[in-house]
Amino acid sequence: MKILMINKFLYPNGGSETYMLKLGEYLTSQRHEVQYFGMEHKDRCVGNRAESYTSNMDFHGGSRLSKLTYPIKTIYSREARIQLRKVLDDFQPDVCHLNNFNYQLTPSVILEIVQWRKKTEHNCRIIFTAHDSQLICPNHMLNNPISHENCEKCLGCHFINCMKGKCIHGSRAKSAIGMLEAMYWNARGTYKYIDTIICCSYFLKRKMDTNPVFKEKTVVLHNFVDPIKSERINKKGYVLYFGRFSREKGIETLIKACEKLPDIPFIFAGSGPLEDTIDKLSNIKNVGFQSGESLKRLIQEASFSVCPSECYENCPFSILESQAYGTPVLGADIGGIPELIMEGQTGELFESGNADDLKQKLIGMWLDKEKTTMYSENCLEQKWDTVEEYGQKLLKIYNV
Repeated sequence: MKILMINKFLYPNGGSETYMLKLGEYLTSQRHEVQYFGMEHKDRCVGNRAESYTSNMDFHGGSRLSKLTYPIKTIYSREARIQLRKVLDDFQPDVCHLNNFNYQLTPSVILEIVQWRKKTEHNCRIIFTAHDSQLICPNHMLNNPISHENCEKCLGCHFINCMKGKCIHGSRAKSAIGMLEAMYWNARGTYKYIDTIICCSYFLKRKMDTNPVFKEKTVVLHNFVDPIKSERINKKGYVLYFGRFSREKGIETLIKACEKLPDIPFIFAGSGPLEDTIDKLSNIKNVGFQSGESLKRLIQEASFSVCPSECYENCPFSILESQAYGTPVLGADIGGIPELIMEGQTGELFESGNADDLKQKLIGMWLDKEKTTMYSENCLEQKWDTVEEYGQKLLKIYNV
């Protein structure tokens, strides 16, 4: 089978790129032919035989002239259609698997795939993995950056609320562009051409299904994790948070709880705008951003980890990785988080944003060592899809 992975970034830049690159490696190992389409970039590590890509769009840099054209290019991209057609003609894919494409590539790529398969009469399925809520919320987070509140006002295609709330970077102008982009492509009916939409949580599926065009297309596949050999590690007696140090991740609420628990040692691994606040507390050790073996060891040796998010997480890798390493999780009861924690079995939940509830749950899990040990044992029995298992499910979707 020939599979064309489409994503705006073709280098490790975030979760969607990790997903795409690991899937591509697995599919190639199964003797499928995989090529990639997206933006050209100095760090690009995958590509296509036609050597055809769109020019890089740098919203934070670039020339003044190029920035003047960005508002138009983020809604519709003639360049993306032209460059993609070269790849389609050369590669003749059986599946086009879309990932993050809005703003840099734009939904124009969907129209080009449809036009190409009509012209060539080539049966090419269009699959889309929704890594976030971009198609139903122009700022892709269902969250207002000014009020810092979760917001669902745009659901049902009421995208004018994006501009009213200045939901993209707190800017009315940028929010107006996001609103117009969403209105244009929904009015044009472009998304009806997507055959299957893969959601990484039931929570995201429910939100996507508020658009009747998507409702009959969505399926749920929780994210995969790297194969991990289950092993019992001696716990070192600390509570771990790893991730971004930012408000929407619940860090302010976690810090409030930590302040009231001076006898519980915490380790924070990550970086972000609230780093200075974290460094003021004596019972928090900030070890900075960690990855690879050092992060693995931190997770394995923690008594339990905390996922205190106050934004709608879908399928956070921090929970999957914690449980895979035998570490239970105390998670906020928001978004897709409750789907991943078997309360009273592999961890516990607290009310998102409630520092007092978080404090009480932290005390309970910290003091009841027998309970957390039982949670840890259960975590080692918890099975999440490996990339191989996920890939097999994906191939069934490709072949429908």
